[in-house]
Amino acid sequence: MPNEDLLTIGQRTYRSRLLVGTGKYKDLDETGAAIAESGAEIVTVAIRRTNIGQSPDEPNLLDVVSPERYTILPNTAGCFNAKDAIRTCQLARELLDGHNLVKLEVLGDQKTLYPDIPATLEAAEALIKDDFEVMVYTNDDPIVAKRLEAMGCVAVMPLAAPIGSGLGVQNKYNILTIVENAEVPILVDAGVGTASDASVAMELGCDGVLMNTAIAGAKNPVLMASAMRKAVEAGREAFLAGRIPRKRYASASSPLDGTFF
Repeated sequence: MPNEDLLTIGQRTYRSRLLVGTGKYKDLDETGAAIAESGAEIVTVAIRRTNIGQSPDEPNLLDVVSPERYTILPNTAGCFNAKDAIRTCQLARELLDGHNLVKLEVLGDQKTLYPDIPATLEAAEALIKDDFEVMVYTNDDPIVAKRLEAMGCVAVMPLAAPIGSGLGVQNKYNILTIVENAEVPILVDAGVGTASDASVAMELGCDGVLMNTAIAGAKNPVLMASAMRKAVEAGREAFLAGRIPRKRYASASSPLDGTFF
């Protein structure tokens, strides 16, 4: 991978284009090991579900995911209205000593965990006015993605499929349209199930992929983290290299014109 191929989000730059979550692991040791193996530099944390210091008597995630090594990305998972999402981001800023980079998600449905777009727009506008740098989870609607970008979100994160489904990228053309029209990073968030799904997202031109269940829910999370790291890197390199056109019929690898038999 070229040394100059960096991911820029807000005021920060990163070498890794794989972002990972911290939920669903069997214990903190496995969490730490898998995240280290993933090579991720950004680690997202559900503030409403994870102890990062608000419960002094409980195990602290930051003991295995150090803010000195990783960018901690607080997220608003579990919030179903704009008010709760805004309050959660404000709590995260207090807990993390003024940290203002957050992942916003406002959910609209318990079963699918699809985003509530009107509430997401409301929360995003309020957080941006409050000097947060907002990375925003949304559906795969190109119009919504462009509107969130225009509001000032530093990254737009369309779902590939429902959260935790493992279905992979279900609407490549919407994702491609979002990527082609974007001037901020586009990161697939939700739906990745295995390494090939991550590669597909990157080959479409996405700037990165965020995942949790695909790694934490694997039979061997540490090994899957390694696979995902390589898949994201391979997909990025393939995108930069430029694939050959698809054709209905074969063509010889070595041309026959001008040869003698």
